[in-house]
Amino acid sequence: MKQFEMPAVVPADPGANITDLLMDRLAATPDLVLFSLPRNGQWLPVTTREFHAQVVALAKGLVAAGIEPGDKIGLICKTRYEWTLIDFAVWFAGAVLVPVYETSSPSQVQWNLSDSGALAVIVETADHFARFDEVHPELPDIRSVWQIDLGDLDKLVAGGVNVTDAEIERRRALAVGDDIATLIYTSGSTGKPKGCVLTHANFLETSRNAAVALREVLVHPDGASTLLFITTAHVFARFISVLCVHAGVRVGHQADTKTLLAALGSFQPTFLLAVPRVFEKVYNSAQQKAVAGGKGKIFDAAAHVAVEHSKLEQAGTSIPLGMKIKFALFDKLVYSKLRAAMGGKVVWAVSGSAPLGAHLGHFFKSLGIVILEGYGLTETTAPATVGLATRAKIGTVGPPLPGVSVRVMDDGEIEVKGVNVFKEYWKNPEATAATFDDGWLKTGDIGDLDADGFLTITGRKKEIIVTAGGKNVAPAALEDPIRANPLIGQVVVVGDQKPFIGAIITLDPDMLPVWLNNHQEDAGMSLAQASVNKSVLAEIQRAVDHANEGVSRAESIRKFTLLPIEFTEDSGHLTPKMSIKRNIILRDFAGEIETMYSNAPATEGISLRE
Repeated sequence: MKQFEMPAVVPADPGANITDLLMDRLAATPDLVLFSLPRNGQWLPVTTREFHAQVVALAKGLVAAGIEPGDKIGLICKTRYEWTLIDFAVWFAGAVLVPVYETSSPSQVQWNLSDSGALAVIVETADHFARFDEVHPELPDIRSVWQIDLGDLDKLVAGGVNVTDAEIERRRALAVGDDIATLIYTSGSTGKPKGCVLTHANFLETSRNAAVALREVLVHPDGASTLLFITTAHVFARFISVLCVHAGVRVGHQADTKTLLAALGSFQPTFLLAVPRVFEKVYNSAQQKAVAGGKGKIFDAAAHVAVEHSKLEQAGTSIPLGMKIKFALFDKLVYSKLRAAMGGKVVWAVSGSAPLGAHLGHFFKSLGIVILEGYGLTETTAPATVGLATRAKIGTVGPPLPGVSVRVMDDGEIEVKGVNVFKEYWKNPEATAATFDDGWLKTGDIGDLDADGFLTITGRKKEIIVTAGGKNVAPAALEDPIRANPLIGQVVVVGDQKPFIGAIITLDPDMLPVWLNNHQEDAGMSLAQASVNKSVLAEIQRAVDHANEGVSRAESIRKFTLLPIEFTEDSGHLTPKMSIKRNIILRDFAGEIETMYSNAPATEGISLRE
């Protein structure tokens, strides 16, 4: 067993709760711009004082509407300013928020609201309301429904004018550290979602300690800022929202990723929060755009120099003069343009939910954007480890945050203990008992700790494939490099109890027409047509061959199936944070997998479902 502990750097305050973070920020910087709202092509400022006033006013409205301390309120809403406003207003009213992903099906909405015992729900749009209304008869406890787009938040505020400041202050101060702050349901990649009970202390103590550890990210000469675009219903963005209030970071919101580049250009954040797929998309889009403009070789050369330059820097090795000259040239021709496309001021990025890959880490570092990979679960209030500005190693997910301990057991499983670890699963003592090992959270992930306490994730314990020959294979080691190819959407490695390793692969529908056009193919062909196209299949084979170079022969992918469909959240194959639902995919495509093993040629891919 290997173990590494990072002592807390901020003394715990068991009597405090999350609202104290806003009260402290109000006392310190009442006129600091804490949020920026997109209005008619401009970003309108909201100061700490204004945000606090809006929070209190909405909290009064909730109280006047009958919300009592401890009541559960569901929220279905995309990433926007009102999300955090509602979050803090619910806490100021003494209640508990139950987020529901805005893409959830009616049955998922019903489960989250019924299992949690929610008494009210806030929805954003008519579509959200329709999904809720479909299962409303099965939710007899829901007594109030408010819709943001109908102006119901303003109506709540108007109805709360007679609630006193003293009553809100009394309710705000009710909760202590060990009390429930929110009930977040796991995304359900396996089985029915479980409600994770996250306490006020989980958010409070983790925020206070993370703010010290990530000081360089959260402090900027011109004021630190970030543009949130991943769903706030997920604990990752939710925690960052709370952390930014604590740290005084200006936050903007952009839920529509199709207009993300334009928003980045106008907002100009100093750091980003994203999943690896976003960085892959930025890189792949730039590469394919360069190819389309006849500058593909220049981009590839620039990428090679960027990666090698970063590797030498990380190793502390002297950089040859020739590479310095090339680096300076490519900085002007390539790197500066990518920086500008991301707003021009981004210095840091925090990446989580899946491995980034060393290639992208080194590439972006040479752009002047250091991607700090982090690791955590809903059960750890998002972060457990994260690369630090002062201590970062590309290819790892960093050391434990202050107040967190990590150990790797003899079988490779990662266990976590600390201020961030959740209290329990809601109304599920059996699952709670099963996930703890003498006070340590069993994550189900496998990895390794180096001598400096830096953690590397190598896969999921339950996802380890054991071939018929007894070879243990971690799918991530093959899936991550394959998915880095611009043409590929998702990859699922298979082969449990089979004679060799195989893979089922989907195409990226956004990148497909660009790639086809750059390779003199019909850019208008469908996914079904592309899945049998010889050039496409050859490109997939090259991606597979590249991944195979990093593993032994026994671990290599011998056959693949290219599906003419896309894995999406709507299809039931991806979670809201875009992770694959491996068990669902294996079930839904069991026939294709069996066909691949029985009929496919040994050294090339096949396409099914034409």
